[in-house]
Amino acid sequence: MTPTYPDLADKVAVVTGGSRGIGAATSRLLATNGAKVVVNGRDEAAIEAVVDDIRSTSGQAIGIAADATNFDAIERMRQQVEQELGPVDILVAFAGGHGQPKPTEQVTEEEWRFVIDTNLTATFLTVRSFLPGMIHRRRGAIVTMSSTAGRLPGGSSAAYAAAKAGIGMFSRHIAQEVAQKNIRVNCVAPGAILTDRLSRVPAHVRQQVAALHPLGRLGMPEDVALATLFLVSTSASWLTGVTLDVSGGRIML
Repeated sequence: MTPTYPDLADKVAVVTGGSRGIGAATSRLLATNGAKVVVNGRDEAAIEAVVDDIRSTSGQAIGIAADATNFDAIERMRQQVEQELGPVDILVAFAGGHGQPKPTEQVTEEEWRFVIDTNLTATFLTVRSFLPGMIHRRRGAIVTMSSTAGRLPGGSSAAYAAAKAGIGMFSRHIAQEVAQKNIRVNCVAPGAILTDRLSRVPAHVRQQVAALHPLGRLGMPEDVALATLFLVSTSASWLTGVTLDVSGGRIML
């Protein structure tokens, strides 16, 4: 059963990376709680599928394709959202990916810059676009996405690990900057999540990965979405600067 957070009703929520996996699950849960959801991604067909799914259950959603590594594109999206739905109350900056392992001596400069831009720079540009309006209105909740890869060495490329670790520190830094302006910034750090990509991995490999997590299973997109839903609600009103490890016990600090 989906938890209910009445304070989310009618709030405008933007989810970058919202067309697939964790972002799509988060978009659906926000809509179930009455938020007006903006589903962002690059694949227009995937965006439309999530929007149609939300609307099929009487949720409110629009889709906007925009590249989160392009500040002008993010600014155009923000302006469109404000014109069609109003000021943004909730920002879920989940665009990213490309965490496949690769030995560092084989990573090219182009690959390094691509992974850093796709994750860390995209998060910065998204927050940079929406944060001034939140500061002006003195309200807002932001959730970014790190990863177990940014918390524990191994299992990804060094570029992805560095990008995700950077997102965690970036989020804490911004949280401290804007705390007095009634804006909260938190971060989720998922472990191995059963997304489309991982579902294509052989079953015995998935079992090995699941065994690395003390709770003995892979995570589901909804596991991270539920944590995000809590963090953007007033139930988490005294939480900011937190990195929440949604990792089945893989990370214990």
